[in-house]
Amino acid sequence: MGLSFNVELQLTYICHLIGRTIQLILALTVCGLYGLNISSRNHERWQSRWDTNNSQIFAEVIAGLSAITALLYAIPLISRIPFVFLWDTILFLLWIAVFGLFGHMYINIDPLGNSRIQRMKNAVWIDLANAICWLISAIGMAIFWYWRKRKSTYTGRAIV
Repeated sequence: MGLSFNVELQLTYICHLIGRTIQLILALTVCGLYGLNISSRNHERWQSRWDTNNSQIFAEVIAGLSAITALLYAIPLISRIPFVFLWDTILFLLWIAVFGLFGHMYINIDPLGNSRIQRMKNAVWIDLANAICWLISAIGMAIFWYWRKRKSTYTGRAIV
């Protein structure tokens, strides 16, 4: 079964597409959680122990980059670009930074019925899930490129 540009719909591409869809959903979830917090903070001038507005904007930027990347990587020809796994690794490191930043702020705080704090505690774990997804993606793409380069160009049977 073929797609345009002679890209075959194989099991590996289906798994790749499922993974990118999960990354997109998680990135959009983070956009929603932090965006809601930024919006409510701007309207109500809610204050926390830290000035979290800049860090939340940082998280929004990382989530936006992740969503755009997941959409672009879902295109079959984009995943054939060499060293795509390096960008996945960079996004993994950025998500770890977001997790560390917000984990330090919110994991040890008791929400005491405060829905904003509870929402941020939940967002911290979604940040970690994003980081894990990008790590798995980086490893998978690195393995794909390692094995792809070892096969001959035309038949794919000979090891080069």
